[in-house]
Amino acid sequence: DKTAEITGFSGEEAFNQPLVATFIMPNLRKSVQEVLDNALMGRGTSNYELEFLTKSNEVRYLLVNATTRRDAENNIVGVVSVAQDVTEAAKHDRAVAAMANELRQLIDTANAPIFGIDVRGDVNEWNDKTAEITGFSGEEAFNQPLVATFIMPNLRKSVQEVLDNALMGRGTSNYELEFLTKSNEVRYLLVNATTRRDAENNIVGVVSVAQDVTEAAKHDRAVAAMANELRQLIDTANAPIFGIDVRGDVNEWNDKTAEIT
Repeated sequence: DKTAEITGFSGEEAFNQPLVATFIMPNLRKSVQEVLDNALMGRGTSNYELEFLTKSNEVRYLLVNATTRRDAENNIVGVVSVAQDVTEAAKHDRAVAAMANELRQLIDTANAPIFGIDVRGDVNEWNDKTAEITGFSGEEAFNQPLVATFIMPNLRKSVQEVLDNALMGRGTSNYELEFLTKSNEVRYLLVNATTRRDAENNIVGVVSVAQDVTEAAKHDRAVAAMANELRQLIDTANAPIFGIDVRGDVNEWNDKTAEIT
């Protein structure tokens, strides 16, 4: 009765019909036939999943045991299956898998660098944009220690502290790091470090979404270098240079001015 209820086919409609060809979804027919053939040779199978096609053309997911059926003389006469209807759980699992796949595509193709580490500090996330700006492919980056391999030496300690904090559940927003590329260039990234957790809320790593600010950082450093050069020029000029603010108070007084006064 239960099989009739979940499939919509009465016993009268189902009896003497080929099970696999009539009721099993085409993509699983070959594997289900193998399971049944094994059972017909005395080798049962536990907990295999099959997709039953119902009378209304819906799919029901069943978790099935296939057991060899024997007569009084121990001759094999067929197969009997006891099933559990796991349709709702299977649909949920497929929805979660589809969502995970969609998220994976979003991460991989995002226009921002996204990378991550496991609890040991080894790379386990490295999207296409990160590969593009660093020159290292995902295959080259995976399982490498992030800090020791890709971060400029002068920032390794501070970046390690940020990652350690995130591994203790304390994320950090907008910290700057310097990535060393495959061609030994430096890329400047503005990064958020976010704690990564599993389904049981255990910390399993850190994921970072970054913004490539290399051009802006280079410009800022060039301006700072120019300002420093100008300051040295003023201080060491062979002519007195002095100045005031809007209140008339001195705010510039170079070495030569000091010397002659």
